[in-house]
Amino acid sequence: MGKCILVTGGAGFIGSHLVPRLLKAGYLIRVLDNLSPQIHGQIPQGLNWLNKPDVDFIRGSVTSVEAWKRAIENVDTIIHLAAETGTGQSMYEIRRYFDVNIQGTAILLELLQNDKSENSLRSLIVASSRAIYGEGSYKCAEHGVVFPDSRSWSRMSLSDFDLRCPLCGAIVQMVPTDETAPFKPLSIYGLTKQVQEQAVLMFAKTRGINGFALRYQNVYGPGQSLRNPYTGILSIFSNLARQGQPIEVYEDGMESRDFIFVEDIVEATCQAVNYAGNFVGSLNVGFGEAVTVNTVTHEINNYFGGLSDVLITGKFRVGDIRHNVASMKRTKAVLNFIPSVTFKDGLHRFLAWVEKQPVEDKAAYQRSVVELQNRGLMGIGRDS
Repeated sequence: MGKCILVTGGAGFIGSHLVPRLLKAGYLIRVLDNLSPQIHGQIPQGLNWLNKPDVDFIRGSVTSVEAWKRAIENVDTIIHLAAETGTGQSMYEIRRYFDVNIQGTAILLELLQNDKSENSLRSLIVASSRAIYGEGSYKCAEHGVVFPDSRSWSRMSLSDFDLRCPLCGAIVQMVPTDETAPFKPLSIYGLTKQVQEQAVLMFAKTRGINGFALRYQNVYGPGQSLRNPYTGILSIFSNLARQGQPIEVYEDGMESRDFIFVEDIVEATCQAVNYAGNFVGSLNVGFGEAVTVNTVTHEINNYFGGLSDVLITGKFRVGDIRHNVASMKRTKAVLNFIPSVTFKDGLHRFLAWVEKQPVEDKAAYQRSVVELQNRGLMGIGRDS
């Protein structure tokens, strides 16, 4: 009989790719997932693999002690993916994000610590996030590598979106952010992921087991929710572009992200599962390349025939970063992991999948925008 792996959030976007891969490798899988309507809709689709004999599915929340008690029985490895995600939403649903991301993890760790029968646990892997870095690493011509604070509302209101050196005020240039960068989250989501990561790694070190905090960058790919307005710009923009609806680009469109295809995320996570040595620490999981939002918008709109008007709005959201690119040196050294799917190839695979999906409510995203505006979490530059 193979080893048993618990995957929380296993029916979600990343989990639905990871679980079949683990099953193919011969593992017994237990999944804990609440099948959130925000992600899956009222009637979850495409989860037939949950009925396989090697999958023990538990429908429940990570905030439930009883669900956790059943889920952790006789498992070798725990992959903790379940979390509330979405930078903007986290800024006003604060208690919900703390309850799920921090309190849910606290329940897990307390049960593991106090139930001495759970000696079979070998490894604990948590899906962390690049959001814990905040703006991340930049280089100043005078002061070298610096870690800027969040951009001020007053500067962004003047359409001044670039990052500045915290020592001299000069404009700085983005450089890859490595795992030694300080924690400087700009959103409640980022803060909860920081606390979650630190708690898991502290527990792993104390318990003497492997502990991996995989700091996923901007994950995308087939299976990503098209109905969740907080899921990311690729899903949002593709849903608008195929309906010929206007696409609103925030700031000046030159902000950038490190996009990583879901198959590469699965590969890195499996490398952590199969790691033969001893390790407790954090690892970036990205492609290591910055792609601007303008590039994203152009590629998506062109794929769907260029039917959408692209509007550079100058709007900005509290909690958003300017740029992001991950250093992958440590991840390569520890896991021998090198991402293989380029952004262009991955995006076209994602959009080909999108074309086959039902068109989602185009108003859902606009409702999320109005929510941010009503709560004072969105502004607009003067020159826009």
